[in-house]
Amino acid sequence: MTGPTRLPAHLRRLENEAIHVLREVAAQFDRPHMLFSGGKDSIVMSWLAWRAFQPGPIPFPLLHIDTGHNFPETIAFRDAWVDRIGAQLEVRTVQDSIDRGRVQEETGPRASRNALQTVTLLDALRELRVDAAMGGARRDEEKARAKERFFSHRDAHGQWDPRNQRPEVWSLYNGRMNPGEHFRVFPISNWTELDIWHYIEACDIPFPELYLAHDREVFERDGVLLAVTDFVTLDADEVPSTRRVRFRTIGDATCTGATLSDASDLRAVIDEVGTTRTTERGGRSDDRRSDSAMEDRKRQGYF
Repeated sequence: MTGPTRLPAHLRRLENEAIHVLREVAAQFDRPHMLFSGGKDSIVMSWLAWRAFQPGPIPFPLLHIDTGHNFPETIAFRDAWVDRIGAQLEVRTVQDSIDRGRVQEETGPRASRNALQTVTLLDALRELRVDAAMGGARRDEEKARAKERFFSHRDAHGQWDPRNQRPEVWSLYNGRMNPGEHFRVFPISNWTELDIWHYIEACDIPFPELYLAHDREVFERDGVLLAVTDFVTLDADEVPSTRRVRFRTIGDATCTGATLSDASDLRAVIDEVGTTRTTERGGRSDDRRSDSAMEDRKRQGYF
């Protein structure tokens, strides 16, 4: 693999900013890990890590918190991508947390494991003694994520207090913490969804084909098109049909909504994202559980 020879000025600034943050993490922390889901943001973030430290290896593992309800295409891409960039991968599963009695699986037609992964994540961070967990969250995604700094402090319980954040003037990041605490770090905070896709295009970075329009069996629930999977129980009035869709996010299949689309190649995706009026997470049913659903989960330790 090779890096881009020429980038538009704004993408070069974003790339340099993210690489600076990644190198700060490597310099300040003893046991950093990068959260990796197989989605476009974590793909770009891991690519930036590869760029930041070449010709040496990425100096920290990737960590996937697997709900067990992922799209098979995502898991296949994850394994191929990790092998391609020469990274170390750690996987922790929600199923293991259920088996050990750490969490109780939700029941009913709207059951999801998405919220349960917070416990799996916090357990993994303690087990692996992680002092900095890097994630691909961006400020344009959701109002709670817009409050995050690049270095976001978490207390000994993994909880976030948005009123207790540190200033980050002149790109100086304070990673000091007490024993048992850790930081969440967001290297691509200032990127937008469109920036991500333009960068993927400029660098010719592979991505799962779930992001491209394809025919898939879906059903509508509360205004959201969900994929028909073994993980979802349909209500009596929910009738599946085959539609041409793509996904703007590719998280847990039980709550990740599809978008009707004919964007079957990367350029068409960029054009579509550039003109849409709906937010990227507008199809995430887990964000609709309450007006403050994301912030509530983040306060509890969710990424």
